Amino acid sequence: MAQSTDNGQSEGNNPEAPAQNNVEYNRPKSARQAIIPDVPPPPVKRKGRSPFIAILNFLLTLAVFAVIAAVVAIYIGKTSFDEPGPLKQETAFMVKSGARLRDIANELEARKIIRDAYIFEAGVRIYEQHAHLKAGEYALPAGVSMHKIMEILTSGKAIYYSITFPEGWTSKQIVQRINANKVLTGELKSTPDEGSLLPETYSFARGMTRQELVAKMQMAMKKQLALAWEGRDQNLPIKSPEELTTLASIVEKETGVAHERPMVAAVFVNRLRKKMPLQSDPTILYGLYGGDAWTKDRSAIKRSELKAKNPYNTYQIRALPPGPIGNPGRDALNAVANPANTKDLYFVADGTGGHIFAQTYKQHQRNVVKWRKIEREKRRKQAEEKKNN
Repeated sequence: MAQSTDNGQSEGNNPEAPAQNNVEYNRPKSARQAIIPDVPPPPVKRKGRSPFIAILNFLLTLAVFAVIAAVVAIYIGKTSFDEPGPLKQETAFMVKSGARLRDIANELEARKIIRDAYIFEAGVRIYEQHAHLKAGEYALPAGVSMHKIMEILTSGKAIYYSITFPEGWTSKQIVQRINANKVLTGELKSTPDEGSLLPETYSFARGMTRQELVAKMQMAMKKQLALAWEGRDQNLPIKSPEELTTLASIVEKETGVAHERPMVAAVFVNRLRKKMPLQSDPTILYGLYGGDAWTKDRSAIKRSELKAKNPYNTYQIRALPPGPIGNPGRDALNAVANPANTKDLYFVADGTGGHIFAQTYKQHQRNVVKWRKIEREKRRKQAEEKKNN
């Protein structure tokens, strides 16, 4: 049974009765404790951020921004490098030998072919093509992008020009045409040896010198002459490649009809075998006038020219002249190396651009009569036309 207290309530039933473990909190303070105020404990100090960490965070932030800026710059640069350029119409652009990428880029920008020289230079270097730019003149189409310009300048597909030299021209005539060309550069210090140039059509890029073209023609002649000499008829009365060139130059001046060259060559070869004079009119003119022999239209040899002595007059000598009278083409060289298998010793013009061939002098005389008749008729018609006009 619970014991009652003075107030009549049981201790066990008093809710306000303190718990036994809280006794310390209800103890009265001493006099000393009563006069000393309660002081809260000192706050816990937090350690400050390390300067190294701060700098590292700053650098990382800068790196992130730098990466972002680089990505943006690359994107803009790549877009500019690939987009159409400002060029309004097709133009020719020259890359000089030894030109630096910076100079090329600056010139492209100055001529308003590209918008930004730095982007072009950077793009070429990123693609690792700066060492592959080739000298030459290039055609750049309207609106061409910097990327396409890079491809064009590294392709080597430059603009090519052409120049043609007719077969039989003298070296002096060839030099005159070379000097008249406005694309070639440099000067020719001397006229090449007669018969040393192969006349045909040559292609070249802007920047080629005149001397380089001459060297190219000389090399072409050496190769062609070597082939003709190697494949020649071994029974020819010709002792050297130089003599072959000389006779080929005469054949070249005697006929402009391709299929007649082996036949004309056969006539001269047959005459050499018989120790007969070649009696070629063009040799007389060359002996008298040299490289200027063909500057005027000459239909006939004057009697005074025929009688004039010169080492090239094949009416007076019974051999080949001392050298070529022009520069023969490959067909004339091959014709002399392998002439037609005939016994003809004579030929005369037929009035139509070709010739009539004969084995005997009697046959030849009849052909000459026919030719003279044709010539008289031609002159008569020309006189009538001139009179009527």
